[in-house]
Amino acid sequence: MGISDEEWDRLQKAMDWPIPDQITDLSQSTSPVHSSFSIVGLKESYKVGENISVTITARDFNKNLKRYGGDFFKAKLFNSALKASVYGEVVDHRNGTYSVDLLLPWEGQAQVFVRLEHSSEVVQIIKKYTDSTFPRTHFNGYFGSGPSKKRIREVVECNLKWGEDGSWKKGNCCCEYKDIRAGTVWQCIRPKILSCDKLVHHSGGRLENPLNRFEQQLFSKKLTNIAIGGDKTIINVLPNAAAIDTVEKCRPGLTTPVPAGFYLKDVWKSFVCNTRQFSPAQMANCLKNKIVYLFGDSTTRQWFEFFEEKVPGLKRMDLHTHPGVVVFTYCAHLVFHPITYYVFQVAKIRQSVVALLSRAPDTTVVIKSGNTAGRKSIYQSDWQALQLNIVMQEMFKDIDGVIYIDVWQMTSCHYLPEYIHPGPVIIANEIDMLLSYVCPN
Repeated sequence: MGISDEEWDRLQKAMDWPIPDQITDLSQSTSPVHSSFSIVGLKESYKVGENISVTITARDFNKNLKRYGGDFFKAKLFNSALKASVYGEVVDHRNGTYSVDLLLPWEGQAQVFVRLEHSSEVVQIIKKYTDSTFPRTHFNGYFGSGPSKKRIREVVECNLKWGEDGSWKKGNCCCEYKDIRAGTVWQCIRPKILSCDKLVHHSGGRLENPLNRFEQQLFSKKLTNIAIGGDKTIINVLPNAAAIDTVEKCRPGLTTPVPAGFYLKDVWKSFVCNTRQFSPAQMANCLKNKIVYLFGDSTTRQWFEFFEEKVPGLKRMDLHTHPGVVVFTYCAHLVFHPITYYVFQVAKIRQSVVALLSRAPDTTVVIKSGNTAGRKSIYQSDWQALQLNIVMQEMFKDIDGVIYIDVWQMTSCHYLPEYIHPGPVIIANEIDMLLSYVCPN
């Protein structure tokens, strides 16, 4: 996969997730109705900068305490009137209980919110298929030949050739298209009439559901992404003379704490470094005499469209004659493939980044994490996206000169519904974060 055995072991440890017991009945799975949270040692008031501790207790549908961990909970503190929120990292104690420390970063009122994204049993199912080479998604390959009026067209099924057996289909079934630079092979079932060299393009095709009947029941919408009950007490937060300020200049090599920042009046206040808001004129000035390369998925396209709307008249320039900014993101479509394939692709990107920085050290390289997607299925889930984020963060953390912008927390705690394409207010805050690194002064 382009990485050492030692690095693979390190990735495995970073992605480690508790394994649940085998269950035989739906009632034994984690119930969002019977699970709950409580605030430990709740006081009448707090000061800005203090923390509160929250305990989450997971129970099954028979109201029994779960004996093992692995549930995927999400937690945050929020104030709807102030458009304020902050992310909380859930710690799994692997015995049916979980804890969250939530920072109180703003003055005023706050409430705790916890939801069960997936039960531990569902997470285990997702993990099983993420680790396997089972083709959950297929693609259509379009072949064509001849003049327009007499053109012969054929549509066949295509997919990635990957995995231990080295083949999606067995035997002499397929046309193979090898990318020498990427080291991957694409397969299409051999057309009945046309030859393999007549492939014109491809598109998304059918989805294949690998779940058995019991697994499908566990994926029920009634059990997934449900807020759990708990202490709804309004928390009073008083001002504090010792304000929470981040004075560190934005630069490569900074780590992302938890929380990484918070929203207040829909503006992200970063704890990573000293970010600021950019007007369209300031954006244009920051990007003057620079070229920005954006590589990635449709969430990267959102950045491109933002610049296109806010900074008209940007010109194309040569990276060899002007300082450049290169942005990569995680590519959401890769969640359809095995985790080993994702590791392979990230390793290739890392190799290219290292080569780029060696020949053009003045280039600013930014890696943007994936965001919460809102999808809760076997084809794409936030748990799987979180695993991919861990891979990308681990594989780039020791690369000098690389900036890692973690937008997971920014999308996880915002009041907008989770969606694979975050709303404009979130994108605007992401761009401010990016430009604070590009133009920190």
